[in-house]
Amino acid sequence: THMEVGNQTAVSKFILLGLSEDINLKPLLFGLFLYMYLVCALGNLLIVLAISSDSHLHTPMYFFLSNLSLTDICFTSTAVLKMLVNIQTQSNTITYEGCLTQMCFFMIFAGLDNLLLTVMAYDRFVAICHPLHYTVIMNPRLCGLLLLLCWLICLTYSLLQSLMVLRVAFCKETEIPHFFCELAQILKLACSDTFVNDILLYFVTGLLGVIPLTGILFSYSRIISCIMGISSAVGKYKAFSTCGSHLLVVALFYGAGLGVYLTSGTAHPSRKGSIASVMYTVVTPTLNPFIYSLRNRDMKRALSRLFRRGAYF
Repeated sequence: THMEVGNQTAVSKFILLGLSEDINLKPLLFGLFLYMYLVCALGNLLIVLAISSDSHLHTPMYFFLSNLSLTDICFTSTAVLKMLVNIQTQSNTITYEGCLTQMCFFMIFAGLDNLLLTVMAYDRFVAICHPLHYTVIMNPRLCGLLLLLCWLICLTYSLLQSLMVLRVAFCKETEIPHFFCELAQILKLACSDTFVNDILLYFVTGLLGVIPLTGILFSYSRIISCIMGISSAVGKYKAFSTCGSHLLVVALFYGAGLGVYLTSGTAHPSRKGSIASVMYTVVTPTLNPFIYSLRNRDMKRALSRLFRRGAYF
């Protein structure tokens, strides 16, 4: 045990190899990622401001959407900001503590994204399948409890994984073939046995992936059967349009997440793996505000009011 601790404390930093080692590509990558990050942060922030400033949007659906937008800002910031700093300073290093902190926050916000999408699917299920009881079932107390539960699950999982990494000893050559500290890649650098860590990683990742996805699929199977029971075509369209945006976001999130999961097993992530990670951490959170605002009349109205108010002041 003493030797493991000694080896571990000897490692003071990790080297993030990033998306490309080509020096000529780095200014282009910096510009591209800075632009995407600013669009993501600004887009999601506008969603939060529009929802909080418009009393018509103080409903369970928009309550969870504003939390999803805040989570997306934090999620992308955790993965991208350090990479932008490293490109600008021409340094690929991250401290041992910094790496574990980044990994911890990444797991929290990735998990929150996942669970909030599941809760939003349940909200749509209640709204479409039980419209008369919607306000009774989705009361403020339940919404608060669901959000608290999401946070507790993610904090517990992240803390557990982080504590398990602390018991792992690392070699002196600590190059991470990624643009951020991902748990699967960190464990591959270990000198000590990581069997327990690997079992926990795949078990909990599977659990946090399969259970929420099952919940989403169940909700939408019930939603579709309810919509099919509506006689008028206009009624069907109205019912489906209320969950169309959410369904598109779910498809993007799980599509990108599956790509990351399938490519994380390789010792050195391929270009496909890097693209999947970029899709998961940057592109999907950037697209979310556009999907929700472009396909939602209430959201458009709230945003236009927000802009008019800003122009007035």
